[in-house]
Amino acid sequence: MSNIKVLVVDDSAIVRKIFTEELSVERGIEVVGTAPDPYIARDKIVRFKPDVVILDIEMPRMDGITFLKKLMKYYPLPVIIVSSLTPKGGKLALEAVENGAVEVLPKPGGAYTVGDMRQQLADKIRAAAKVYVSRNRGDSVVERSPVQLPSRALKETTNKVIAIGASTGGTEALKKVLSQFPPTIPGIAVVQHMPPNFTTAFAERLNGICAIDVKEASDGDAVLPGLALIAPGNYHMLLRRSGARYYVCVKEGPMVRSQRPAVDVLFKSTAQYAGVNAVGVILTGMGADGARGMVKMREAGARTIGQDEQSCVVYGMPKEAAKMGAVEKEVPLDRIAQEVMNVL
Repeated sequence: MSNIKVLVVDDSAIVRKIFTEELSVERGIEVVGTAPDPYIARDKIVRFKPDVVILDIEMPRMDGITFLKKLMKYYPLPVIIVSSLTPKGGKLALEAVENGAVEVLPKPGGAYTVGDMRQQLADKIRAAAKVYVSRNRGDSVVERSPVQLPSRALKETTNKVIAIGASTGGTEALKKVLSQFPPTIPGIAVVQHMPPNFTTAFAERLNGICAIDVKEASDGDAVLPGLALIAPGNYHMLLRRSGARYYVCVKEGPMVRSQRPAVDVLFKSTAQYAGVNAVGVILTGMGADGARGMVKMREAGARTIGQDEQSCVVYGMPKEAAKMGAVEKEVPLDRIAQEVMNVL
């Protein structure tokens, strides 16, 4: 197979040099060019026809968000945002995802060392190269009305918990799923593979468009009806129970399947503490995180749902879970919220 051609767009000569050197040792990946700003990047995209673009946000002459919008309109291809991800940058990165970027990572020297960054970035490049990006993908999101609960649903489901895991493509998938839930939906715990600072902005954005409340989780937060808790970047989130009360434990710890937060950590703790009272949902994402945890959930009597291949940006995590027999039913993304309500 031919190499994945990558173009690096960043105003820092040091960053361009680091990425070029680090990615050059990765099998199957070739940096075909670099650019210090979007204008030079535009010409090099036409010349080299890269499979994936690595793009910074804050650059001279034209910012990365504006360039991304133009790229999605005239020459759509997979874009990975690499940003310093300050609190301000977290919102910019979220805006980038909503306008078509397939992934967001922090720059070396932030949450990751250069060595860690290389493996993360290489994995994301391989996943992004398989993604089909259509024109104006970022403008095509259609908000749906919340699913209507049966009249007795709240009484019947107050002790239920919904655990959701996602990775590549998950920000938009979660937006579509959570925006369909009514305020009376049982409590939700979400792990989306994200770097630090990004989850705060992501939760705030979801909170502004959903009928339910959405917040970045803090240690000890109660899992309540009408509330979705998003695991903070770089922290695992586990479900716990005290009597009839569910709450989350947010903590550091070793990476699981190269991830922190890890879906497996959430799912395994949900199996242990919620059992038959849980519903597990695994959405689009690269790799196998969540598959083993979902097996545990199903063994404990939980109901389990996977996103189908056709609607996934990357059919990795749901595929691995299905192969292990963990997924009770696969459904398209736009039907997942309704399916959750059906099994509840």
